[in-house]
Amino acid sequence: VQLVESGGGLVQPGGSLRLSCAASGFTFENYAIGWFRQAPGKERETVSCISHSLDSTYYADSAKGRFTVSRDNAKDTAYLQMNSLKPEDTAIYYCAADPWVADCSPAAFNFWGQGTQVTVSS
Repeated sequence: VQLVESGGGLVQPGGSLRLSCAASGFTFENYAIGWFRQAPGKERETVSCISHSLDSTYYADSAKGRFTVSRDNAKDTAYLQMNSLKPEDTAIYYCAADPWVADCSPAAFNFWGQGTQVTVSS
């Protein structure tokens, strides 16, 4: 199982970024995908999750109304569209996958990417 995040970078407050999570080595369509983030000195926290069949999504309160999770099973890729970014969104963003998850928490996912840095600053 390999997950590779991309799309991070430096953006001004109010700006947008689209993160991608490219998967390989497993049957992507059978795995739920989660997006998580970790800021310096803080615990890893949930951002959003999407089920393998696209029929269920979850957003943390901090992401609701600003972020959109999606996936393209034909391309083995998941996305996190982030709009109206705030300085407090600054963190390393990780995608994770698992064939069966009980909830959208970091502990529920067994396979992780290496992360991509998102910095929101003027």
